[in-house]
Amino acid sequence: MLNKAKTIHDKLINLRRTIHKHPELGFQEIKTSALIANTLRELGIEFQPNVGKTGVVAHLGDGNGPKIGIRADMDALPILEANEVEYKSQVPGKMHACGHDSHTAMLLGVAMLLKDEPIAGEVRLLFQPAEEGNVNGTSGAQEMIKEHALDDLDTVIALHVNGTLDCGQIALISGYSHANTDRVYAKIIGKGGHGAVPHEAIDPIFMTAPILTAIHGIVSRRVNPIMPAVITVGRLAGGNTANVIPDTVELELTIRSTTKEVQKLLMDEIEKALSIARLLGGDYTCDVEYGYPALHNDEHVVRWIEKVGSDLLGSDNIKQRPLGMGGEDFSFMVNSCTGAMFSLGVKDPNGEPKYLHHSEFDIDENALPIGAALLAETALRFVRGELS
Repeated sequence: MLNKAKTIHDKLINLRRTIHKHPELGFQEIKTSALIANTLRELGIEFQPNVGKTGVVAHLGDGNGPKIGIRADMDALPILEANEVEYKSQVPGKMHACGHDSHTAMLLGVAMLLKDEPIAGEVRLLFQPAEEGNVNGTSGAQEMIKEHALDDLDTVIALHVNGTLDCGQIALISGYSHANTDRVYAKIIGKGGHGAVPHEAIDPIFMTAPILTAIHGIVSRRVNPIMPAVITVGRLAGGNTANVIPDTVELELTIRSTTKEVQKLLMDEIEKALSIARLLGGDYTCDVEYGYPALHNDEHVVRWIEKVGSDLLGSDNIKQRPLGMGGEDFSFMVNSCTGAMFSLGVKDPNGEPKYLHHSEFDIDENALPIGAALLAETALRFVRGELS
């Protein structure tokens, strides 16, 4: 399969660069979806557009047998690209800084590789919009699931590019690979007044100091040390001038965990920390926004991908992926059926690492046929019953 994928290398590069030059944010992937539809139409592959708003779903096989889905996200980020390359973003302030252009190109590569294969079952190609954060309270994976894009699937797989892992390598982990991504919006409420007479006010900035200390002690003193957990106060705002005590101070926190038990513990302890305001004569409000759930990779699916990877790339190029505390809405899909995501190395072995969500992110395009081949071969072996 890898040799076959290398014959379409130039096509994959062209697709990836076309998408890269025209980045679109979540649920705005009109041109990207049109490119996908046109490519699938040229290949003679059945598809449905406008699934989950701007997503595309394609079908390969007769449907009479095992069914596997392969997901690729399509959306870009609101980042001004700093790379000076011929395929640089032509949309100021928008960039494919997370590699979704390459994900989409590789999934189209899977379509090219499998279109003439006899498939007793189904390989379903899921071109998903809006992975990068909730848009109006929802994400692309959630919308596609609502519109039945994953119905009847036995399993679903995906990859994500990794600019710190050498091209030609992949990394996997069974169990949790990504975290719950939640936010807290809190307000410490006091009573404003003149800075020269603080005793006549109830100072929310004063109250915020012990609250911050309590919040920053939660992970170290209330959570089992072997359980992953993060609380970051990313925004603190209060007051506009030196001689005025404000009425309120606003806090925004990001909360990361993997299990529901730790997730609940963190929220409960944050509430307790905020209640210090009441002991000091003030009050507080606390609004929680639950984001993507933690991504849990099924160990059997991970073993399938590991076996295919070893056969195509050699066992020395299969690495252990560490748990990260980032978020990934593919978690919604693996919660609806078993599945797993793996990391695809896209770093030039002779170059510097490239970091996701950075204005200079780019990939070694030699990874494109590798990713397409791994996805296609895994899917083909699954529907043929060669993976157990």
